This record gives sequence, C-alpha cells and structure tokens, in this order.
Amino acid sequence: MAIKAVLRMGDPRLLEISAAVSNFDTPELHQLVKDLMDTMRAEDGAGLAAPQIAVGLRVVVFGFDENERYPDAEPVPQTVLINPLIEVLAEEREDGWEGCLSVPGLMGVVSRYTHIRYSGYDPFGKPIEREAQHFHARVVQHECDHLDGILYPQQMSDMRRFGFTEVLQPGG
Repeated sequence: MAIKAVLRMGDPRLLEISAAVSNFDTPELHQLVKDLMDTMRAEDGAGLAAPQIAVGLRVVVFGFDENERYPDAEPVPQTVLINPLIEVLAEEREDGWEGCLSVPGLMGVVSRYTHIRYSGYDPFGKPIEREAQHFHARVVQHECDHLDGILYPQQMSDMRRFGFTEVLQPGG
C-alpha cells in the first residue's frame, strides 16, 4: 500500500490549477492512481484528487459501495478520471453537506448541480463518459474543483452552515 499524506487547507499547493495529463499508460501514472486509491480508502474518503497528495495533475478518483462518512448516500461507481470535463445537464441545484480530507473535522453546505455529464480518460487513455445525478454528481464536482484550486468552503454561500462535524452532528 502507498498511503500518502493529504495536504490540508492553507497549503498553497491546494490553490494551484493542475496540469493536464499528456502521457497515458505509464508506470508513473499507474503508481499515482494506486497512491490515490490507497489513500482514499485508508482515509475513508468518497474521492480524492491528485493535488491533495501534492501532485499537480488533473487526476481524480472516487467511488464507494457505502461510506460511513456519508451513510445516506447512494453507491458511487469506483472511477479513475483523468483530464475531466463536466457538462451541466440541468440547471437545478441542491444544497448538501460536504466534508473534505483536506479540511478535516469540518463540514459545510454547498449548492451543486443535480445532473451532470462527465467525461475524461482512464489510465490507459480510454475515453470515459457518464451521466451522474445527486450525490454522485456532487462527488464529481467536488473532486474536479480541486483540479482548479478550489476547496469546498470557497463554494459556500452561507458560512453559518459551516462548522465542526462533532458539533453539527453530535454522536456521528
């Protein structure tokens, strides 16, 4: 296992715009994907972006069957997404609680699009295209924000709905 340290809010590397991946099916890219997956699972995350482990490339991983941090969330397919693009399919947005491995112990309400299409590539350069709704769409938008140097508190419109998880959800 290759579990990496997750950068925390305040680290300037989390605010940088990531570079596109230009070479697929390389040992370095496969190792990065393994490191991301191992770290995401070890931290019980719903997703993880390469910048969160100090790699400035447009690579995200996400997915789970169930996640104790989001007990009411529907399963999200395990996905490696490289050079992602998001297309909004419905202007409808919904508010939802989000947390982040780079903002540990805190959570806040973020408004996200409810229906998107995302596309990109797998580690071998094979195209991926999927539609996603609700929590799945939220996870994709959250992770892709990291690639543009955006953390979820920057997406919040009401800081009164931001705080420590243990206070907002006593008893878990």
